Amino acid sequence: MKASNLESKHILHSGISHPVFRLLQTPNVEISPHNLMYPLFIGSGREVEEMKSMPGVHKYSIHNLRPSLEPLVAKGLRMVLLFGISGSLPKDKIGRNADSAQNPVIQLLPKLRLWFPDLVIATDVCLCPYTDHGHCGIMNSDGTIDNDASIARIAEIALAYAKAGAHIVAPSDMMDGRIGAIKSALRGSGLGSKVCVLSYSAKFASGFYGPFRDVTKSAPQFSDRKCYQLPPGSRGLAARATKRDVEEGCDMLMVKPGLAYLDIVKQTKDAYPEYPLFVYQVSGEYAMLHHAAQAGALDLGAVLDEVLLSMRRAGADCIITYFTPLILDRLHPRSKY
Repeated sequence: MKASNLESKHILHSGISHPVFRLLQTPNVEISPHNLMYPLFIGSGREVEEMKSMPGVHKYSIHNLRPSLEPLVAKGLRMVLLFGISGSLPKDKIGRNADSAQNPVIQLLPKLRLWFPDLVIATDVCLCPYTDHGHCGIMNSDGTIDNDASIARIAEIALAYAKAGAHIVAPSDMMDGRIGAIKSALRGSGLGSKVCVLSYSAKFASGFYGPFRDVTKSAPQFSDRKCYQLPPGSRGLAARATKRDVEEGCDMLMVKPGLAYLDIVKQTKDAYPEYPLFVYQVSGEYAMLHHAAQAGALDLGAVLDEVLLSMRRAGADCIITYFTPLILDRLHPRSKY
């Protein structure tokens, strides 16, 4: 059977196309560098800028990221997740600058591949930082989501990131059918077995995203995202959304946020033990622990160890966390930990 005739869910090579992906197929409950993915905010400018709503987290650019990443890679960093910040780029109804030549992620990807040949590079795929309305898809005139137009646009952006050098494309929009659309676009360009699709398969409409939306300036300008992100109390929709994405051919799964949804992590891993499962310790979770530690209310290292262990115990193979530099320091042989 020709590869073009295979169903997306039967294409396995993309999920083992990198040594780190193969490590994720052999899980245990310890924390190693390959169990971590470091989210990075990428914009323009020559100065590294600390994010006020997320102390200790910074915005980088093509001009200054390399020296900041080099020591982390030396300590074992294996994976990063890039989020673009539009900055001064114009926003519009379809997010043209999500994949334009001026997009900071598009510009950075070839450089990262050159600077760090063994580093796995994932790119968040969404429209919200680049649309004037702040929603994750293209809108109808009545303010509802145009799902078909949205997934076509999301697939275009994912393909652009893949062509620019991403190992993983990670659609976070939660539109119906976006995994199938992305897989089709990748196959049509000869990248179906080379680029991995990490699905935000169970992403909830959460109050924990506030600091992130402040950093990326991606808050909706009207209404909210409850019509496409999952209701916090729904286990059933989380299962259905994950099943949908598996059937459309995703290579990896994700639950977001993390700590408040560990039952969903376990539910997802129990249902799909053969799929690497990511958990996103989101901006609000980071800020909560950071500020509590700064106030002297808890020992950050001890509590962070406990939280990470709980995520691994629930079934997470990889944890996306802004604490990655701190964790690498604690894991590194020359650290005092």
